[in-house]
Parts: sequence; structure tokens; C-alpha cells
Amino acid sequence: MSSEPVIAIDGLSKRYRVGAARDSYPTLREALMRAMTAPVSRLRRGVARPRNSDLWALKDLSMEINRGDVVGFIGRNGAGKTTLLKILSRITDPTEGRAEIRGRVGSLLEVGTGFHPELTGRENIGLNGAILGMSRTEIRRRFEAIVDFSEISAFLDTPVKRYSTGMYVRLAFAVAAHLEPEVLIVDEVLAVGDAAFQQKCLNKMGEVAGEGRTVLFVSHNMSVVQALCHRAVFLDHGRAVADGSVDQVVGAYLRSLERSASQDLLEREDRDPRGWEQVLLREADVMSLEGGVPVTGRPAQFVFRLTGWLPSLSCTFVIYDHLGLPVATFDSRAGSTEDLPLSSDNAFVCEVEELPLVPGQYRVDVTIRGAGQIQDGLEAAARFQVEEGTMRGRPVPLEDVFGRVFFPHRWQLPANGSRSAG
Repeated sequence: MSSEPVIAIDGLSKRYRVGAARDSYPTLREALMRAMTAPVSRLRRGVARPRNSDLWALKDLSMEINRGDVVGFIGRNGAGKTTLLKILSRITDPTEGRAEIRGRVGSLLEVGTGFHPELTGRENIGLNGAILGMSRTEIRRRFEAIVDFSEISAFLDTPVKRYSTGMYVRLAFAVAAHLEPEVLIVDEVLAVGDAAFQQKCLNKMGEVAGEGRTVLFVSHNMSVVQALCHRAVFLDHGRAVADGSVDQVVGAYLRSLERSASQDLLEREDRDPRGWEQVLLREADVMSLEGGVPVTGRPAQFVFRLTGWLPSLSCTFVIYDHLGLPVATFDSRAGSTEDLPLSSDNAFVCEVEELPLVPGQYRVDVTIRGAGQIQDGLEAAARFQVEEGTMRGRPVPLEDVFGRVFFPHRWQLPANGSRSAG
């Protein structure tokens, strides 16, 4: 890493107007939607939100990023991470302050960013190169590498408006990474790709950083941030609350999630910004079927109580360990003949006959979907402790344990072997 600053941010702030009145009259559909969601809004806020209010997505942010730095930006939903990257990518302007970038910038923030839907993949490669100020010769020299990396050569002359989301991301990342920008900016959009391609992208970002170029990366996956980045910045309500070594900053972020899990969920302001909020998550509990603390190898249940109900409502939750590493995903949309009718009290209940988690601390992130949209999403909706137990009569070791899941299993021992042998 060089001590030469490639990005200088000074007093950067971005304000959005929330709930601004429009000049046109509301449609009947809009009036009905507002009437339906008003009770939920009152439950969540306690009082009605003012008709017009200011939301500061970023507030007085200042920092320097040196050439060759690989910086991970972390934080909860609405912390300002994507807003910062959009300002640095020149997609949006700041309300106050300034951000100076020295060198060519390649960015991948949202599916479709920088692409013209009517143009083919081939034409969009040329368009992006021209936007970055590259000559035709430079674009031709990198063209084959871009196509090979994206793995979509068969669709290169198809308009990108016909691409699937995965194809879009493949080509967009290949373009952003191979046109040799001095600064590569990547948001959470990589999460939509398949696992093999995600790893391929992470390896490429590592190569870009190894060549002395700067990488800015936003992710909710702490293991990826720790593996890829040299430095991390924890944003909260638009401010940098921690900036330094990855392990220290990730630790601060995880501790903040632990504190959030103890709050009243309806008072939380870090909900998924894509949520329609017709139905909100109001309580999340993890317990044994006897009502106590979950125990390894014993039955457990995850209970998610909602403020209301919608047709085709579904619940997805992910269990993370104390380091923020994902352990398991549960999705009510993946049906089974063992599933029971939906609860009558606006709640999802997921039961596990034998909890396979080793003793320790865990958290649960929850997403509620309905009416074809994400309705609500909360990180660290609940925290829970798993206590020591047995799995089908086999004690779960507390020492020398790697991983967070303990599988039921059976040994075949040597004829002269002894269970007490070391």
C-alpha cells in the first residue's frame, strides 16, 4: 500500500427529502395503500411521521484512502454505504462537502448501472470503455479477457435488456474489473451471482488490489470483508463510527448488532430500505420447545410474530455465529409435506427436532416477503445462546471444535481399538 491518497473526502453530507408532497393529486390506489399502511406506521413509530422531513444519509464524513488500499464499508441497512459509493462514482452529488478522486473509476453498484438496455453486450463493453476515456485500441486489447471472464459469449450480441440478473452481473463486473480502473468500487450486488462466480469475482478483486489499485467494497458478509480487505469503515446513520483494522472494526459492528437485538423491533430504524412495510416484524424469539434456552441436540423453535397478514406471505431467516459468519438459511417458501397450516396469530413458527448448533452465541437476520415485495427486513432481529447438550447420545465437545454445526454420526472403530485411546 502507498501513502499517496487517491481519494480525499472532506465534510461529505447527503440529504434526502422524505415524504415530500407531490404536486399531482393522489390516485385511488395510492389513497387506499396509504389508508392500509397507516395503522402499521403508527405501531412502528408511535406518532405519525411528519409529511416532510430531512434524512441525512451521510453527515460530515471525512477520510483519506490511499492508493492500493482495499477498504470494506460495513454497517446496517440505511447506514449510508451505498450513498457514499454513488457519490464517489459520480452517480449522485453531495449536499455538502466534497470528494476528490485521482484516477479512473470503475464501479458496480446496482444491476444495470452504466449499461444501455437497448444495446448488446458487445456494444455496452465499448460504451463503458469510452465513458472511462479509453481508446478503441485499449478496449479491443481487453475485450477477449472481459468476454472470457463473464462466460456469456453466446449472448454477446443480444440486447442486455433480455439478460437475466445473473448474466447482467457477470458482464458488468467483468467490464468494471478489466478496463483497468485506478479505483474499483463494488457494492453488495455480487450477492446475486452463483457461489462459483462470486468466488471468481473476489479472486479478481484480490488481483486488482495486488496490482496496486484501490478497491472499495460494501458487503454484509463479514467473512468476505475479513478475507479481502486491509481496512474497514463502520458507518452508522451516515457517520464513520469506526475506521481501522478489519478485525477491530468488524468487532465493533458485531457488538452494535448485539445491542440492536435487545431493542423493541418496531422502534428499529435500520429496516431493509426496500421494505414496503405493510407488514412488519414485531417480535422474534428463539427457544427450546420447553420454553428455555436452546440446547444442542434438543428440539428448538424460531418464532416470528408480525403486525398483520398478506396473501402469500413468507419468512426467510439466516443464522449467523458470533463472528458474523452465516451458518444456515431457512425459507418458508421451500415447502415440505411436514409443514403445518399457517398460524392464526400472524406468526411464523419454524421447528427443529434436533438443534445441530454447537454451544455459543448466535444471531438471526429476518426477511418478510408478501404481495410480491419485500415487506420488512431486520439484521439481528434476535440473539440467542445455545447451551451444551448431546446429539443422539453423543456429547458435543467444547474444546478443539472447528465450525458451528455438529452432525449426527456413527463411528466404526478398529477391532482392537479403545474409546478411551487418545
